[in-house]
Amino acid sequence: MEAARLHEYTHDMSEALQIDEVDQPTADRGDHVVVEVEGAGWCQTDNHIVEGMWTDYVEQQLPMTLGHENAGEVVEVGDDVETVSVGDKVICHPVMTCGVCRSCRLGNDMHCENLAFPGLTTDGGFAEYLLTSERAVIPLPSSVDPTDIAPHADAGITAYHATKKAVQKLNPGDFAVVIGVGGLGHIGLQCLDSMSAANIIALDIKEEARNLADSLGAQYTLDPSDESIVDQLMDITDDGGVHQIIDFVGRDETTSLGPQIGAGGADHHIVGYGGHIHEPSQTLVNGEFGFRGTLVGKYTELQELMALVDRGDVDLHTTRFSLGEINAVAEKLEHGEIEGRAVITP
Repeated sequence: MEAARLHEYTHDMSEALQIDEVDQPTADRGDHVVVEVEGAGWCQTDNHIVEGMWTDYVEQQLPMTLGHENAGEVVEVGDDVETVSVGDKVICHPVMTCGVCRSCRLGNDMHCENLAFPGLTTDGGFAEYLLTSERAVIPLPSSVDPTDIAPHADAGITAYHATKKAVQKLNPGDFAVVIGVGGLGHIGLQCLDSMSAANIIALDIKEEARNLADSLGAQYTLDPSDESIVDQLMDITDDGGVHQIIDFVGRDETTSLGPQIGAGGADHHIVGYGGHIHEPSQTLVNGEFGFRGTLVGKYTELQELMALVDRGDVDLHTTRFSLGEINAVAEKLEHGEIEGRAVITP
């Protein structure tokens, strides 16, 4: 089968991956599931993997097939698999978990002590077939197209995970800020709108993104590059500040905005990453202000997101590309030229 593989780390996205002929995976273990990939989302994390940014956090053996946002049709199952059958359409949670460590038993999938992460630590879905496990696959409603919803396997679940944490602390009439209405932010904004009665303020430097935010339920849309952005936000909230901030950008300029606009006890959820947090500890103490990281999400949260998708509450904006166009996709994303999410169709 054909697979798009990373052979060496590089900052040149035009030569990021190489199309190789490799063996098709088989279900060699009782819990294995082989999926024929119908859609695999390209994520900003893939660019970071190509650059070698993840080598400080996980072990990687190259060459490796990338692709961690995967959906398709089950074509083979191990002898012990009971929850899915050949022919089922599924979306794959990003990690294969052991189920027996303490984190798994607490439901914290992303902190599994023995996890395998297709596209990050083992071969992923930029290929015709993907090897995963029964604990990772979620059957899809018949109304959902696996190709179009593949990015929900990471982008969607990550946006949902952050939004769910924020919603738990939002009361009707509170103010919530969404920073960045791009590939993740447009998902998070829809989740926020469907799950809370908060007033939503969307920030994005692009006019088209602000227009999208307006169409998706934001009550206010602002350009964060405006020098008066803090004053504008304080005016909107009658100087009370915002209660929850979901940051899908994660650059220095966005992480520094939170403490300036947060109400007492506010949280700034970091989803996008690449920047830094530079705040005096007293800033956090005085306002009981908190920065909270977001690492994908739980298996059950992907199920919940699929329920929102099936109900029509979350619409994913995607553009499809062939496997042969994969490096062009990497370049486009590097230059901010993709609206919504890119989906590879092997």
